[in-house]
Amino acid sequence: MDLGEALDIGRDAFFMALSTSAPILGIGLVVGLLISIVQSVTQLQEQTLAFVPKIAAMVVAASYFIPWIANRMLTYTQEMLGTLP
Repeated sequence: MDLGEALDIGRDAFFMALSTSAPILGIGLVVGLLISIVQSVTQLQEQTLAFVPKIAAMVVAASYFIPWIANRMLTYTQEMLGTLP
């Protein structure tokens, strides 16, 4: 394995981690933004008000996206093991 192949494998692993975590993190970001807007409009600055709904939304998103993430990771693993010498 030369340097180019090692860099390709590292890049692919980075993008796999990024693409599998993006939907869940994106939902957490959107829910957090919406709660922050509501907090700034109502002037209610309670930390748990932002934390609990974000965690709940991310758990629901994770339970929804787990089959897709598992399928992507399984395909990626099969590709990586298939390319080994």
